[in-house]
Amino acid sequence: MTKTSHHFDADYVAVLREVLDIAVEQIAAEHRTPATKAKMAETIVRTAAAGETDARALVSHAVAAGAEGAP
Repeated sequence: MTKTSHHFDADYVAVLREVLDIAVEQIAAEHRTPATKAKMAETIVRTAAAGETDARALVSHAVAAGAEGAP
Protein backbone atom coordinates (compact mmCIF):
# COMPACT_ATOMS: atom_id res chain seq x y z
CA MET A 1 0.00 0.00 0.00
CA THR A 2 1.33 3.42 -0.92
CA LYS A 3 0.89 6.36 1.42
CA THR A 4 0.04 9.68 -0.15
CA SER A 5 1.38 12.81 1.45
CA HIS A 6 -0.83 15.87 1.52
CA HIS A 7 0.46 19.31 2.35
CA PHE A 8 -1.91 21.96 3.65
CA ASP A 9 -0.79 25.57 3.77
CA ALA A 10 -0.93 27.52 7.03
CA ASP A 11 -4.19 29.26 6.14
CA TYR A 12 -5.91 25.96 5.41
CA VAL A 13 -4.60 24.45 8.65
CA ALA A 14 -6.13 27.43 10.48
CA VAL A 15 -9.47 26.67 8.79
CA LEU A 16 -9.22 23.02 9.81
CA ARG A 17 -8.55 24.09 13.41
CA GLU A 18 -11.69 26.23 13.32
CA VAL A 19 -13.64 23.27 11.94
CA LEU A 20 -12.39 21.16 14.86
CA ASP A 21 -13.36 23.83 17.40
CA ILE A 22 -16.86 24.06 15.92
CA ALA A 23 -17.25 20.28 15.84
CA VAL A 24 -16.07 19.82 19.42
CA GLU A 25 -18.72 22.28 20.62
CA GLN A 26 -21.36 20.05 19.03
CA ILE A 27 -20.57 16.87 20.97
CA ALA A 28 -21.55 16.08 24.55
CA ALA A 29 -19.32 17.72 27.15
CA GLU A 30 -18.33 14.36 28.65
CA HIS A 31 -16.84 13.32 25.32
CA ARG A 32 -14.64 16.41 24.96
CA THR A 33 -11.48 14.60 25.96
CA PRO A 34 -8.05 14.92 24.36
CA ALA A 35 -8.46 11.43 22.84
CA THR A 36 -11.81 12.31 21.29
CA LYS A 37 -10.50 15.61 19.98
CA ALA A 38 -7.55 13.77 18.41
CA LYS A 39 -9.93 11.29 16.80
CA MET A 40 -12.01 14.15 15.43
CA ALA A 41 -8.94 16.01 14.17
CA GLU A 42 -7.72 12.89 12.39
CA THR A 43 -11.14 12.50 10.76
CA ILE A 44 -11.05 16.11 9.57
CA VAL A 45 -7.56 15.79 8.09
CA ARG A 46 -8.31 12.46 6.39
CA THR A 47 -11.56 13.80 4.96
CA ALA A 48 -9.90 16.99 3.74
CA ALA A 49 -7.03 14.98 2.24
CA ALA A 50 -9.60 12.90 0.36
CA GLY A 51 -10.80 16.08 -1.31
CA GLU A 52 -13.67 17.35 0.84
CA THR A 53 -13.52 21.14 1.01
CA ASP A 54 -16.92 22.06 2.44
CA ALA A 55 -16.50 23.16 6.07
CA ARG A 56 -20.01 22.00 7.01
CA ALA A 57 -19.28 18.52 5.67
CA LEU A 58 -15.98 18.41 7.57
CA VAL A 59 -17.76 19.41 10.78
CA SER A 60 -20.38 16.73 10.17
CA HIS A 61 -17.78 14.01 9.71
CA ALA A 62 -15.91 15.14 12.84
CA VAL A 63 -19.07 15.25 14.96
CA ALA A 64 -19.98 11.74 13.83
CA ALA A 65 -16.49 10.54 14.76
CA GLY A 66 -16.61 12.15 18.19
CA ALA A 67 -20.24 11.59 19.11
CA GLU A 68 -19.54 8.52 21.24
CA GLY A 69 -16.16 9.65 22.50
CA ALA A 70 -12.91 7.77 22.04
CA PRO A 71 -12.25 4.28 23.36
